[in-house]
Amino acid sequence: MLLPFFTSLRDAKVPVSMKEWLHLMEAMDRGVIGRQVDDFYHLSRAVLVKDEKHYDRFDQVFAKVFKGLETVGPDEVAVTDIPEDWLRLLNEKYLTDEEKAQIEAMGGFEELMETLKKRLEEQESRHEGGNRWIGTGGTSPFGNGGYNPEGVRIGGQSRQGRAVKVWEKREYRNLDDSVELGTRNIKVALRRLRRFARQCAPDELDMDATIDGTARQGWLDIHMRPERRNTIKVLMLLDIGGSMDGHIKLCEELFSAARTEFKHLEFFYFHNCLYEGVWKDNRRRHTERTATWDLIHKYPADWRVIFVGDATMSPYEITMPGGSVEHWNEEAGAIWMRRAVEHWDKVAWLNPSPERYWSYSASVGLMRELVDQRMYPLTLGGLEQAMRSLAK
Repeated sequence: MLLPFFTSLRDAKVPVSMKEWLHLMEAMDRGVIGRQVDDFYHLSRAVLVKDEKHYDRFDQVFAKVFKGLETVGPDEVAVTDIPEDWLRLLNEKYLTDEEKAQIEAMGGFEELMETLKKRLEEQESRHEGGNRWIGTGGTSPFGNGGYNPEGVRIGGQSRQGRAVKVWEKREYRNLDDSVELGTRNIKVALRRLRRFARQCAPDELDMDATIDGTARQGWLDIHMRPERRNTIKVLMLLDIGGSMDGHIKLCEELFSAARTEFKHLEFFYFHNCLYEGVWKDNRRRHTERTATWDLIHKYPADWRVIFVGDATMSPYEITMPGGSVEHWNEEAGAIWMRRAVEHWDKVAWLNPSPERYWSYSASVGLMRELVDQRMYPLTLGGLEQAMRSLAK
């Protein structure tokens, strides 16, 4: 069973090397864990998975290889054999005395599992509601979306929270590199752009040099060194309003993570496309603006520039003078975008809209050309690509 586990992980694009696999085999030979499947799950994940973005794929492979529940489609319930000893171990581990007493009311855990096996053999189609068959929305002890105090949930997501055991719960679903981000995941991705150097006055104890000097001199020889600081400087330009209203939460999380990860961060807002002015406070965007020329003059070419926006607008807002929906712009937005890209050669555009929809909007294609194809989806994978590009 273990060799198919290794090959299945490789097939699922989880980068598991032979060296890591041999380490897992060595750990098992030395009895690092017991015989419980939960122990093997945690050990194998710790040894084999190098990046937390692969946790979700690992969980899916583990569930499939070790005979867990496998989902065939949204309207179907796929069933595979569930080892009885796993059921018993999990019963002892997860249930309180009160819950065990409730199961006894149905005739005991053995009776519950035996009844489930019979229903699986007898049932031939999906069942909605009811109190006997395996289905959804009913009071049968088996299925999901219904209610029964001694139930076994099969597929779906918990609603009542009363199932005896939720099979194959995937704890890290939000860490796949193709899904949208949370603040914690954004911080992990943004760290790829950080670059440290020792700056300012020497006010930090250099422990290694102090130990070495003391050993050589024969008396306490204290050495100091400058503090190690992140030297990357980031200018973030955020699209606000209109179609971006649906992405506010995600952009807030990105902004919050960036403020934490980058010591040198400046930000400004714009609407749809970059024109002759940007602003800091959206409540005063018509009265307190900063000229885009001032940004170009104030922030040198070594700053990294991150545009955040869905680039969804009328193409005229990019290509024509007067195309802006809020004011009369003397020069087309495309001209200002070219000036920005020519001044800051390290530019990335993060798009919160799913990449599969980009081809449906002409303005997205225009903006991608203006930033030399450096537009990335605001997912964990897309953000990591953007940071690698900016770090070069």
